[in-house]
Amino acid sequence: MDNHFTVTIHDDNGVKQFNIHHIVKKALLYLFGFVLIAVFIGVGTILYLNASIKEIQKKRNGVELAYKEIKESNLKLQEHMERTNSSLIEKKEELDELSDSLSEIEMLIGLKPSEETSIHERVSDMKLDSEHRVTLLQLIPNGSPVEYRGITSKYGYRTHPTLNKREFHRGTDMKAAMNTPVYAPADAIVEYAGMHKKSGFGRLVILEHALGFKTYFGHLKKVVIKSGEFVKKGTLIAYTGSSGMSNGPHLHYEIRFIHKVLNPFYFIKWTQQNYDEIFQKEKKVPWQSLITATTHLRVLQPTQTQPLSQLAQKSKVN
Repeated sequence: MDNHFTVTIHDDNGVKQFNIHHIVKKALLYLFGFVLIAVFIGVGTILYLNASIKEIQKKRNGVELAYKEIKESNLKLQEHMERTNSSLIEKKEELDELSDSLSEIEMLIGLKPSEETSIHERVSDMKLDSEHRVTLLQLIPNGSPVEYRGITSKYGYRTHPTLNKREFHRGTDMKAAMNTPVYAPADAIVEYAGMHKKSGFGRLVILEHALGFKTYFGHLKKVVIKSGEFVKKGTLIAYTGSSGMSNGPHLHYEIRFIHKVLNPFYFIKWTQQNYDEIFQKEKKVPWQSLITATTHLRVLQPTQTQPLSQLAQKSKVN
């Protein structure tokens, strides 16, 4: 006898019989199939999720690496910014120092730039003004023609030491021992060099400078240049003595501007440091016209160092 049940169902369509054993078997098959499909789906899902997790982890690693690189880049950028900022602060301090130094130099040479003037413009203006000053100091007599040791007789009225009568002294008698070197105070052509008996100057040198200036050097012992020669500022021209109408060794020094005698004292003191002073004290020279006319004039090879006589000159002339 089979171990199963038979169910008979009567309806309008007839009679149907179901074998319970077959139903269970079929249900089990369906269930197995469902479970198998579910397992495949689950495995597929797990594999997909695992692959997704790996991709996400890979992207996360990439993001972390990129973040680390950005962080390092930011640190380097921050260090660079700090160095740049430090450098800018140093440059600003240097510019402030440069500006202060420029202000001091501008005060020395008489420049008064406006507040809006840039440092570049100030340097350019100062360079032009300095070049102009160097040119004028190369062409116009300045400084002491001998090592400065004082003045024995000033420019102006005095009692002549040998004639013993009051007369106008056209120059300055500078204290100098016998054979003291005499130097050209500016570029010049030698107008005269030799004995000059009529004037009482004895051995005399006359230098004709640019822009209407002349210098006279009297009572010399020895002249080392000749008439017609060109001499640059600082050139040795003679040695002091006591020739002519002289009561002892010294240098008679005269400066003239278009036949007008000038006080050599102001020119002996004239240097870069007190450049503007002479314009106020010597009124016989039309300085403004002269400066305007020579604004674009430049000496290509100015005397770089002053001769010994000018280097030894004291800051204050007695």
